[in-house]
Amino acid sequence: MIKYFNFYTGILCTLVFILSCAERQPNSADPSISDKESVQIQEQGTFAVGGSVIESPGTFDPVAHGYFNPTDQSTEGQTLHGDHATVVYQIPVNPRELPLVFWHGYGQSMRTWQTTPDGREGFQSIFLKKKFPVYLLDQPRRGLSGRSTVSTTTNARTEDQLWFGIFRLGEGNQFYPEVQFSQDPDALEQFFRQITPDTGPLNIQVNIDAVSALFDKIGEGVLVTHSHSGGQGWMTALKNDNIKAIVSYEPGSNFVFPVGKVPQPIPFVGGALKARGVPMEEFQKLTKIPIVIYYGDYIPEEPVTSPGKEQWRAALTMAGQWTKAVNDAGGDVTLIVLPELGIKGNTHFPMSDLNNKQIAELMFEWLSEKGLN
Repeated sequence: MIKYFNFYTGILCTLVFILSCAERQPNSADPSISDKESVQIQEQGTFAVGGSVIESPGTFDPVAHGYFNPTDQSTEGQTLHGDHATVVYQIPVNPRELPLVFWHGYGQSMRTWQTTPDGREGFQSIFLKKKFPVYLLDQPRRGLSGRSTVSTTTNARTEDQLWFGIFRLGEGNQFYPEVQFSQDPDALEQFFRQITPDTGPLNIQVNIDAVSALFDKIGEGVLVTHSHSGGQGWMTALKNDNIKAIVSYEPGSNFVFPVGKVPQPIPFVGGALKARGVPMEEFQKLTKIPIVIYYGDYIPEEPVTSPGKEQWRAALTMAGQWTKAVNDAGGDVTLIVLPELGIKGNTHFPMSDLNNKQIAELMFEWLSEKGLN
């Protein structure tokens, strides 16, 4: 029987669980699991974690204005809870020991992992069916965690085609040849509508602190990152020993190297990718856990004129240098470029592409190889 713990209506609407279905065994590794196959959930819910509280000076007077108008109220003596992460979790019956914590990328939310834009299963249910406890998060000042302690201004900008290129679906309005992303217009419509703005200034340390607080709460687990959360994931692992492994899809920034060994910025059309330096004793923490990095297709080996492709050429180049630095220090980092495995056509969102179950199976095999399942 499904149990609901602090379940907010609508948050978990991406999954329907039919309890009469036979339960899968914990060691299942079948990549052909049907979207219609059910999974039994023993616990699920949502909670906030991390964050801070700010307070305005003065004395709160509930009748200062005589009537309630939320846009015209004195803040004297009042508090604001914000800068937390919001977490949705599900734990299947007979779960594996280590949960998977999924962290979205820039301009995204937990929707990245829930359902694909064309309506197929996302990593959330794929890995639940493989018996992993799954935790999805919206980082501070994004999505369900929109309560910021610092004000900002959001701008309505026509920039869909910019993101279409940066996310390597294609250029302009044209998909790349043999792209793995669904070319159904309804799927692209859904994809554009999952982009969401920051509700406060982007603060890397606030994000790291909130995700670290999540691992303090749930204990040991595997962190799965995407894009902008990739570099933040390394830095969270420096802070929290409960992160026992990292799976990173297309990290794009915030690579950390030992002080004195930070590589030169990698120039690309429109900018340069810079790395960060941390003390060697901190960097050594990254050598204590297994890490795997995946990059998709349409990333050039040499500079090109396309900004969307160029920044990922720089990121992949930096990822190669970072992989070598960690492994030379005694670490265990695996860098996988999917076309080199014969898996072609993947965008910046392999978890949403048409072959997302194949991509998930690669991750499952790696987890198995490292004894993390």
